[in-house]
Amino acid sequence: MDKIAVYQLFLRVFANKNTNNTIYGTLEQNGTGKFNDINEELLDALKSFGITHIWYTGVIEHATLVNSEDHPQIVKGIAGSPYAIKDYYDVNPYLAEDPSNRMGEFEALVRRTHAKGLKVLIDFVPNHVARQYRSDQKPEGVKDFGEDDDSTLAFHPQNNFYYLPNKPFVVPDGVQPPVAFLDPYTEFPARATGNDVFSEAPSINDWFETVKLNYGVDYLDGRKGYFDPIPDTWNKMLDILLFWAGKGVDGFRCDMAEMVPAEFWHFAINKVKEKYPQTIFIAEIYNPQLYRYFLDFGGFDYLYDKVGLYDALRRLIEGHGDAMDITRVWQRESGDFSSRMLRFLENHDEQRIASDFFAGNAEKAFPAMMLAATLHTGPVMIYGGQEFGVKPDGAEGFQGNDGRTTIFDFWGLPELQEWLKGGQSMERANVRHFYERMLHFIRDNEAVHSGHFHDLQYLNHYNTHQIYCYLRYTENQILLFAYNFGKEEEFEVQLPEYLLPSAQLMYMPVFHVGSIAEGGSKVKVYLGENSFKIWQVYAAE
Repeated sequence: MDKIAVYQLFLRVFANKNTNNTIYGTLEQNGTGKFNDINEELLDALKSFGITHIWYTGVIEHATLVNSEDHPQIVKGIAGSPYAIKDYYDVNPYLAEDPSNRMGEFEALVRRTHAKGLKVLIDFVPNHVARQYRSDQKPEGVKDFGEDDDSTLAFHPQNNFYYLPNKPFVVPDGVQPPVAFLDPYTEFPARATGNDVFSEAPSINDWFETVKLNYGVDYLDGRKGYFDPIPDTWNKMLDILLFWAGKGVDGFRCDMAEMVPAEFWHFAINKVKEKYPQTIFIAEIYNPQLYRYFLDFGGFDYLYDKVGLYDALRRLIEGHGDAMDITRVWQRESGDFSSRMLRFLENHDEQRIASDFFAGNAEKAFPAMMLAATLHTGPVMIYGGQEFGVKPDGAEGFQGNDGRTTIFDFWGLPELQEWLKGGQSMERANVRHFYERMLHFIRDNEAVHSGHFHDLQYLNHYNTHQIYCYLRYTENQILLFAYNFGKEEEFEVQLPEYLLPSAQLMYMPVFHVGSIAEGGSKVKVYLGENSFKIWQVYAAE
């Protein structure tokens, strides 16, 4: 059984070699990565690094201020949000060397990726579209969203949008586009905004650049669902999924999946898998109460583990967490489906580990990252640049100075650019070396990629608030993991004897330099501040 290792590659910034980085810089000033930049050499590097799936982020055409008719008042930044989709049947022209052949260049990227034995994931953004959505590449016979809507009705199951009859859309106060425009943006009647704002006047903190799609749920009447007959939006979205699966896309990271009814996912995922059975679906989801329903009924293969494991580990990294929260994650949220939780410490929504808003140093997250990758058999994800300790420093455009790599503006990452040019500081090389060792470790050890899990917290009397220990095991291999998220500690770990070989035990360190632990079912451990050790447990000859 392979353990999936996802690499989120944000095309716009990943291979951008332009070092200019002007705030609100244009495409010409700041440059962009392109499909063709992800060449065989880069793909070889990612494959040898230990990656199995590449999530190409920002592929589908979205609202932008680059050679576009999109109004500046409803575009965030110069490049625009990759989650304000303008044409579900097209890719971003600025990602192509030859914009007129942009789909051909994307298809070539898919073929290159597959030729290296890697799988291709892209975003599927089902909950909302850009306010000026208009597909000029849709297949013959396909109608645009809203084309047949009755905009005099606030809600109708067959409408694609929600309307606020007789009310004009009001651009939020504080919107200050970085480019000049003649006439203000107009929309009449106003439509509901993407983050479930049913007002003609969303705030600047809302997803005001997007419009909420209607899946037959009447939000103004207790969220009553009208799913028979099948809502028009369902069929339109199924067609879009099949379109991209037909391009060779192996799976979809589904944006804000919980904002779309599980009934749609049950319908669409089953239909896609009838034709493309190996397609995988990953849900961005933040409500643990919906986890099981979106897996068992909705049909998702994997779910984000953000409010559980990510949040618990982040608190520990920052020095105010409790290691028992890790136990609570698998006990109360995902115990019997932990193998279907996608674990990570970075993505485009979260602050970079090395930023001053988070850990301030990439190496401080090594123990937490190893734990996230080895706690269960499920997939792990790395965000492009995480393995170099990318550290945003200052504002990058619309997003401001928030510890994240901008998704709204053109930008380059110095840490990645240094690597692309063949150079690397010792510090960054050490960070990448850790991640590479980790990725190979989780795929080379059957106890991690296919084994069982045994929490050791309740069996022991060490400081369970700062120390976390567990076993991963199969019939052929037993691994002991010990983590210390506080100050240096010396402590004993009692192992469950019924899981251990009957012969005398020995402990061989497998991911760190150190002495071999004493034999027996009780192990004496020393861990320095914010550190971890892993041993293989075996029977002595």
